[in-house]
Amino acid sequence: MISIYTTNSFESAIKNAISAEPRLDELVAIKNISEDEPTASANDIIIDDRGIVFTIDWHNVSPPILLTQPLSYHAATLLGLIFARLGNYERAYTLLAHEPFLLQEIDMQVRLAQNVEFEFIPAANDYRSAHNAAVIAHYGEVANPIAFEEIRHSYYSAMATAPNDELKAFTAKHYATLLADTGDVKNAELIILEAAKYALTEKARVELKALLSSIWLGRLVVPYDEQLMTQLKELLWECLTYYEKNNRPLQAALILMDASQVANFNDSFSEALGYISKAVDLLRKEEQPELLAQAQMRKGTLLYTWAQQGNIQFYKGAMEALQEAAKVFTREAAPQQFAEIQHLLGIIYSEIPDEAKKKGVWAAVSSSSFKEALNFFTKEQYPYEYATICNHYANAYIKYPASRNSDNVAKALEMFNEALEIRTADRYPIERTLTLLNYVEASWYADNGQDEFNEVRFNDMTAKLLEIEALSKDPNILKEVAEQRSRLQGLKALM
Repeated sequence: MISIYTTNSFESAIKNAISAEPRLDELVAIKNISEDEPTASANDIIIDDRGIVFTIDWHNVSPPILLTQPLSYHAATLLGLIFARLGNYERAYTLLAHEPFLLQEIDMQVRLAQNVEFEFIPAANDYRSAHNAAVIAHYGEVANPIAFEEIRHSYYSAMATAPNDELKAFTAKHYATLLADTGDVKNAELIILEAAKYALTEKARVELKALLSSIWLGRLVVPYDEQLMTQLKELLWECLTYYEKNNRPLQAALILMDASQVANFNDSFSEALGYISKAVDLLRKEEQPELLAQAQMRKGTLLYTWAQQGNIQFYKGAMEALQEAAKVFTREAAPQQFAEIQHLLGIIYSEIPDEAKKKGVWAAVSSSSFKEALNFFTKEQYPYEYATICNHYANAYIKYPASRNSDNVAKALEMFNEALEIRTADRYPIERTLTLLNYVEASWYADNGQDEFNEVRFNDMTAKLLEIEALSKDPNILKEVAEQRSRLQGLKALM
């Protein structure tokens, strides 16, 4: 719905312009600016004595290109803006032919929204053009990619020439996003904290805090910083309260997804599940299939994590959530997400409890899922992910029921070796240690012959235990190594 906020002196002319277009009045609401306050949305248009002006789009309704303003009021200009917002660009471009600069900026928005390549970057000689140049280079498909330093310079230029704090903060938000996207989270955080000191509306402050919360979430690593965790939970709660109060369910759902992750870090399973389930419900009501699929992936991962901790009743829920996500993240539409889902499903299918006669079916679909994941995460292009999947696939082989046509343990050892080729001691010592332990444990189930001591396998297992001791100082791992060596010596003594 497009909302037009205006004064009594313009109301009649606006109604006449809209009523001249068939059924357009069903998509446009006319409000008196003295009675209703415009929201921070690109779908809001203000018409008063200044002409046609726009609010800052803190709601992220459209790509963050700033439009020329104020514009002289003409029925054609207003209708062109409305049709552009509704996605009828052919009609909009015809109506806005008399506004070449505005038309150019709307075209920028369209290109950004549709990932259409830009053939030029507008000159950055004032605030609006500097901001737009930075946004295009940052988010757009540009024929000749712009150097990072040039994008940063455009953002700096825009912030330095911004006519007020609100616009400066709007540019700062996108500059901080650029820094965070490139891994410079420290400076991204500093930019947001500095912008928060400006004289801002509550809408602007909340959007900056929402971005800051995502940056802080990315900083959380084991062992978790308790102070940062507390600050993050307070920030998320503040943003969630604002979004719920102001009827912004989509933004509330995104905050709930992050809150679920933080609660999971704190081992608060019921709290985490409550947050992610509420996010799923909101996104389903808002008809946001891709975000809903992301939430389902989060929910499936959460349920699986807790199923692994002895709560086997959650395996089914995890499986169902991931299967729902796979309906949107298909092999064709989203191959990487599809592969990630298949990887996790492969693990779940191998572990899900069921009666013995059905275990063969679960093993078959598990193996199929792992192969789907490996079709995307290849050894050449995604070596780390490839090794991770191979390690999990190998563990799954050990859990599969015995088969007449194949040696599951032999296949498991083969998969472990695939992982070990990539998980070298110099690059991934921790991952290599865990894979070596898995390999040794799996070797106990291998066919070592009926009546003879398998010296080759014994030496292989011993060598791997020695390597683990050289790689790790973890007392729990070293204890397990000692136990394995004791078992091996006991086996040798019997032969």
